[in-house]
Amino acid sequence: MSEKDIIDRTRRPNTISTMTEQLGRLGVQLGDTLLVHSSLSRVGWVCGGPQAVIQALLQAVGDGGTIVMPAQSGDWSDPAEWQNPAVPADWLEAIYGEMPAFDPALTPTRGMGRIAELFRTWPGTLRSSHPQVSFAANGRHAASIVSEHPLTPQFGDSSPLGKLCELNAKVLLLGAGYDSCTCMHLAEARLPGMPRKRMGAAVLSDGVRTWRWFEDYAYDADDFERIGIPFDKSGHVASGRIGEAECRLFGARQAVEAAEKWLKANRIRE
Repeated sequence: MSEKDIIDRTRRPNTISTMTEQLGRLGVQLGDTLLVHSSLSRVGWVCGGPQAVIQALLQAVGDGGTIVMPAQSGDWSDPAEWQNPAVPADWLEAIYGEMPAFDPALTPTRGMGRIAELFRTWPGTLRSSHPQVSFAANGRHAASIVSEHPLTPQFGDSSPLGKLCELNAKVLLLGAGYDSCTCMHLAEARLPGMPRKRMGAAVLSDGVRTWRWFEDYAYDADDFERIGIPFDKSGHVASGRIGEAECRLFGARQAVEAAEKWLKANRIRE
């Protein structure tokens, strides 16, 4: 979407103050721990772009609150599985040997959007150590949420997602759909019979860069939009707009419980 298209579909300028007010009306409160999935273009034209959105989020939860965003880095994965584009097979050995180790301070996000990419570099933001599915957090509970992110299961109860449920965190889909709702992966990690797959990433081990192979569940978000249909009607979801973006706000724990119930009844496992 071009900048002109974004301006044309925006009814009024979106500012820090207007977005903070809208977040409050949606149900975001001072002191909240908030996992945010976002799409800047869906918000419309924003005075200050992603910086303004982050400032509005931080103001909405206040000094006692915590903002969390996914900081996934899908490029730090097995190059043999890369698509769009794939790399030539004779490049694989060089990639396995030369891919830089994941560095929470340096490694960029991929596919997370402009808001999440800026947030990972925001002053005071901390990032978990998982080379592929890290989370970034800023605020009161940031250190405890991102500490000791296990390599596997990457979305299990000991991951930032499990800690967010323990904190009774809320999830904000800011112009994003349920297909972006990472907390539902926690339900997959709890699902009996989940298939597993081999994964790999370049990591630091005792200060030395190495390629590490590991096994985890074959997570799949394809069902998450279908899970969201009955969840929207459950009474646990508040809906509204931030700028032009359709938004949903709900408890992480309630979303995981709904996903567990749906997956147990509907996920086909071989």
